[in-house]
Amino acid sequence: MEMALDLAFVETLMLAGVRLVAFLVVSPPFNVQQFPGSVKVAMGLGIALAAMPRVTAATDQTPGALLTSSGPGPLLSALVLQAFIGLALGFLVRLVFAAVQTAGSFIDVFGGFQMASAYDPMEGQQSTVFSKFYATTALALLFASDGYQLVIAGIVRSFEVLPLGVAPSLAAMADLMTHGLSQLMVAALQIAGPLIVVLFLADVGLGLLTRVAPALNAFALGFPLKILLTLTLGSVAFLALPHVISSLTEQAVGLIVGGGR
Repeated sequence: MEMALDLAFVETLMLAGVRLVAFLVVSPPFNVQQFPGSVKVAMGLGIALAAMPRVTAATDQTPGALLTSSGPGPLLSALVLQAFIGLALGFLVRLVFAAVQTAGSFIDVFGGFQMASAYDPMEGQQSTVFSKFYATTALALLFASDGYQLVIAGIVRSFEVLPLGVAPSLAAMADLMTHGLSQLMVAALQIAGPLIVVLFLADVGLGLLTRVAPALNAFALGFPLKILLTLTLGSVAFLALPHVISSLTEQAVGLIVGGGR
């Protein structure tokens, strides 16, 4: 019994799968350590298999040419290129959603929670209270609001703007990363900005009270007061996270599609 092996299909599936697996390794919400590597590989190959008609229609290279070439060099180069594209696009998405965790870090610094750091198993590093709380909430909202489906749809659309065999523009990728970094800081300040202003004004008020009545030792009351303000107003800012996650998801998809240009 003989079976015919479609080299064009295998090559296209291999290249598309490498890009998708590399993307899932870096991009939220799939980059957390709770997702085993085997699951990410299975998801990447499954998505690549489902997207094969779109990938095949958009590809510019000769199907099966790499597998039938005289040496492994061209195939390895193509695999490395697709891995680089997947990692770069995943990093852009991670840069966007890092705004939520950065906002939590700002709140921890100005609210006095910076010293209460603990090991975060999702990130594999030390994390503070609000930083971990906001990051976990963002992860849950991505699944609850089906935002992860938009992220997957965005990486599938990248095969249209950046087909297999076409190298990305490094200048355009650098511009997108610079833009993403600036948007990260802007979004983080938009989330945590009002609370930071209130905590700063509380410090100013305590400083003035100490100057007026030094015997009151107002700064001894500063820590419980700032903790009360942080917990109260932090919960109010928490209510805006669903809208923030929706906006960040749209920005992430835009960066994925723009990364192929």
